[in-house]
Amino acid sequence: MLYALKLEPTVAVPLFAAVQVVSNASRTVAYVKHVEWHAAGWFLLACVPATFLVMPLVERANVDWVRLALAALILWSLRPTRDDGALWPPRVSFLVAGLLNGAPGMFVGATGLFVGRLFLRPEWKKETVIGTLALTQTLGHLLRVIAYGVVGFTVVSRLDLLLPLVIAVILGTAAGKGLNQHVSEAAFRKLFKVILVVLSLKLIWDAAVGLEWIQWS
Repeated sequence: MLYALKLEPTVAVPLFAAVQVVSNASRTVAYVKHVEWHAAGWFLLACVPATFLVMPLVERANVDWVRLALAALILWSLRPTRDDGALWPPRVSFLVAGLLNGAPGMFVGATGLFVGRLFLRPEWKKETVIGTLALTQTLGHLLRVIAYGVVGFTVVSRLDLLLPLVIAVILGTAAGKGLNQHVSEAAFRKLFKVILVVLSLKLIWDAAVGLEWIQWS
């Protein structure tokens, strides 16, 4: 959405990250009793170094190629897996999620798209998936805001966009928790995967437009 406003990645990504800190923090609070805290530790172990190592490359990256790579990664993650439905063992999944959040997340911002599948654990209830993903996303986006701030890109320069977005995501969290009570575990997992497919296709579309594979007459 922020790219659609013609914002540069160095403005769009930290602004989006700031909004997502609030959004995911509110979701973490809403589901705090279901959070698996150990997952955040493994996540941070990879996310912290990845974030600050990739930061110097942000201004030189082609965001559209990153979008394509992430879309391919999302679709690959949705392939048939082991009998228990897990993509990888827990610690491996959380480390990979941290790496992806910290590295390509510096260019695209919407990291929930490509790390979400790693938190869809067969042994977790839907509330645990939502709460734990929200906690790690809060931490990942906060690291991104800090990293961009270190090199001089601040989110407060666009309060005209930041404030209404923050209000909207808080209201969205409240509405989402209410709706979640009416969704079964099986339906949640199917809907989760459908949303990932749709959003990955959106990434492919945006990349194709950006790379001029789709020409407008």
